[in-house]
Amino acid sequence: MPHVVIEHFAETPADFDGARAMRLAFDICAGCGFIKPEDLKLRTTQPEAILFGDGRRSFIHVTVLLLAGRSDAMKLGLSRALVAALREAFPKIAAISTDIRDMNPDCYKKSLA
Repeated sequence: MPHVVIEHFAETPADFDGARAMRLAFDICAGCGFIKPEDLKLRTTQPEAILFGDGRRSFIHVTVLLLAGRSDAMKLGLSRALVAALREAFPKIAAISTDIRDMNPDCYKKSLA
């Protein structure tokens, strides 16, 4: 925990670099003060196709799944930092958004080998 899922779609491959996006997200999450770098799990995922009602043709959406317990101010700061860094790194992407979600620590379970 936490999990960082970066969904993305770009009109051309040159507009998005998944490794760069993960590195940026890792650095921001690890530096936020309330996430341990060794606990981070990041991944990217790309849909086969997109359809936006307003005609946009590209997006990045970052979902950060955290165990509950962080304040809204902490989560807002993380969200703003992620959007700002991704906007600077990927200026051709039409829409960039984040969603910081709390997970119930009583219900979240994992098994490590």
